Amino acid sequence: MPEEPDIELSFRGGRLVSALPIALFIAWAIFQSGILGIGDTTGLVAGMLTGLIAGLLFVRGDWKDYADVIFAGMTRRVAATAVVAWLWAGMFAETIQVGGFVDGLVWAATVLNVGPGLFPAVTFLLAALLATGIGTGYGTAIAFTSLVFPAGLLLGANPVLLFGAILSGAVFGDNLAPVSDTTIVSAVTQDADIGGVVASRVKYAVVAAALAIAAYLVAGFGIPGVWGGMPHVDVAGEVSASVSPWGLVHLLDIAVVIALAVRGQHIIEAVSWGLLLAAAFNVALGAANLVDVSAGSMLLFSAPQNGLTQAVEALPLLGAVVETVPAGQVGVGGSVYSGAAGFFPLIVLTLLLVAGAEIMRAGGGFDAIQELVIDRVATTVRRAETTMVVGTALVNATVTINTAAEIAIAPYIATLGKRFNINGYRRANILDANTSALGYIFPWGGGLLAGYGAMQGLVGGEATPWFTAEMLVNPASVFPYVFHGWFLVAVFLLAAWTGYGREYVSDRTSEEVSRV
Repeated sequence: MPEEPDIELSFRGGRLVSALPIALFIAWAIFQSGILGIGDTTGLVAGMLTGLIAGLLFVRGDWKDYADVIFAGMTRRVAATAVVAWLWAGMFAETIQVGGFVDGLVWAATVLNVGPGLFPAVTFLLAALLATGIGTGYGTAIAFTSLVFPAGLLLGANPVLLFGAILSGAVFGDNLAPVSDTTIVSAVTQDADIGGVVASRVKYAVVAAALAIAAYLVAGFGIPGVWGGMPHVDVAGEVSASVSPWGLVHLLDIAVVIALAVRGQHIIEAVSWGLLLAAAFNVALGAANLVDVSAGSMLLFSAPQNGLTQAVEALPLLGAVVETVPAGQVGVGGSVYSGAAGFFPLIVLTLLLVAGAEIMRAGGGFDAIQELVIDRVATTVRRAETTMVVGTALVNATVTINTAAEIAIAPYIATLGKRFNINGYRRANILDANTSALGYIFPWGGGLLAGYGAMQGLVGGEATPWFTAEMLVNPASVFPYVFHGWFLVAVFLLAAWTGYGREYVSDRTSEEVSRV
């Protein structure tokens, strides 16, 4: 990878104008997702492209230097590392979902036969388990709202509290999973290895989770349940009959990924072992007809009819399926393909945002912020960490796509933290806590909207004909009940003031994403 360029940029209006591309992107993101409610990552790509073009108009001197800085930023190791890690994580997450992991969790939730008071706490734990395994809080919010939420309503659980529990579980996994996009970004942008970050993060996540479980137990037995007139259905009998417990076997490959990452293995190596184990389980479960993996095979080749496709049409090689389709429908699919492809818009957005941060560095924007904020406000370690927590909270409360917000604020956290010799693990943990939490708390947050969209799909659905529009949870009413999110933010505010978990570079040195 090329070294950091020596190019210095000069902008009309001063050094802070170098922050224009990222500032315009943040404004675009607030308007698109916060005001219009459009959670489209590709739309954010257009916003960042617009910001980069706008910044060009304020450059003094040769525009070629500005263009060179964009290329230098997009080829930095921090961007390339996140891209590669996302591709592997996406394939792994999709593969275990194809293997019935969500069905396994739903089966476990129903056969435990818990009552309405206990159901929100159990839902939080199971959603946290799923999100930690697949690394996507958005996916967890969608899956659990679609499958577990209606079962909880039929049991008599309070709908607002139940939805909050699902979102809390998504927060937990987004924050802690080694294959989570926010975990990856928080680590690589702070020059820290992912395994070390996860290991150092457990103490914060567990404290917040323990408080959240207690809160869901108290609220579950203290807040009245569902609306009157709900049908009485044997949820355990109906739901457990439609799902399979065999997907829980993927707990083993999830454990392998987490254990190898925490032990210090390269994240690509850790996820590859988990992916291979998940693929083997899928083939075995599918061959024994224990899990239906045919609809979402690992590899699906949709090819036009000819002699070759007839010969390999039923070849089940490691979950691969070849099917014959009309010429206009040819293509490649499956969990390996869709898992990687799902990150493509985010990859492009990441590269552009890192380029915007590089322009800000070359134009003196970070130096200006350092003089304005660091030298006047963050005069001690305690104040510096508090500023980092509050700063990430403000950005993540406005930019509703949590990973985009994290990338935008990450250079500031790195600059401020390095000024006070704060260890990369600590910086990454502060950066990720608010990113993981606030995107699922506020009504305009991407994670909350993802779950709410799945809830809207329940209205008049084949599996939920009893679910009406009047039963939808108002997104503005759920924010007090995302307990784990609030406790996670509170834990880091207290940690900043008390020094709990604080580490300096001399205590635990991370070797420039050495084993990311």
